Amino acid sequence: MQTEHSWLKTYHDALLETDWTRIEEKIEAAHSGIRARLNEFSLDHGGTPEENQYIEDALNALNVLRKEVAAWQRSSRAG
Repeated sequence: MQTEHSWLKTYHDALLETDWTRIEEKIEAAHSGIRARLNEFSLDHGGTPEENQYIEDALNALNVLRKEVAAWQRSSRAG
């Protein structure tokens, strides 16, 4: 069974990626890890309130990062 630390690692990897050509794969890996953990919540009655809040914050941050990547890609094509 995946632990909360597994999704944290993929999340941190996405946040710390500096190669914009690889960042999308890191975001997808983080989303996948978070989705797997959320799926596990059905087995352990929803996880802790702290982890739930951290996951919500992580998903929000990944969405912001995804928008920044999209903006970077648009500017790269235009320039």
